[in-house]
Amino acid sequence: MGRPRQFDEEQVVRAACREFWAKGFDGTSTADLCQATGLTRSSLYNTFHSKEHLFRRALSYYVTTMTARQGSVLDSTKGNGLDRIGSLLTVIVEDETDNRENGRGSGCFTVNTITAVASRNPGIAQVVEADLHKRLSSLRLTVMDGQLDGSIAADRDPGDLAWYVTSLISGMRVAAQSGAGRTVLEGIASSGIEALRP
Repeated sequence: MGRPRQFDEEQVVRAACREFWAKGFDGTSTADLCQATGLTRSSLYNTFHSKEHLFRRALSYYVTTMTARQGSVLDSTKGNGLDRIGSLLTVIVEDETDNRENGRGSGCFTVNTITAVASRNPGIAQVVEADLHKRLSSLRLTVMDGQLDGSIAADRDPGDLAWYVTSLISGMRVAAQSGAGRTVLEGIASSGIEALRP
């Protein structure tokens, strides 16, 4: 009978998530993961089997956490539909401001994955696509609420506007990675909100 594991698997996944988020799949070595998690190479591979499997676990943890957070903001009973989308954009500004390192933001783990890995790895693409579907669905419902309460233009397709907000958020994340600070990000968010008004 093998010895019981002496570590918290979910804590290891969270540590790996931070490492992959900062360096990407290709830029993160096994040595980096060992240092970040405190595990030996053999413990890492005995538990997670491969770097790709650990990456998928880390990405799934990230998207579950972030999508739940988006949902809690959009499902709030405070404010109209447009106010709730504005609150979400404020969260993005705060995230990117807090995450800045060496004058650059860490961006969005999902966006980074889409541009670097998902196109060549169907398993990773599946995680990203499922998350995107959930986020778009949540945004679409909030847009529809805004159209009903008069805060968002009613003559435009809610699905198109959900894609618009998703693209806006991705753009803000990339802008932060490129060095945009709080003032620039707030300006982007403000312009985005204005574009949704009737």
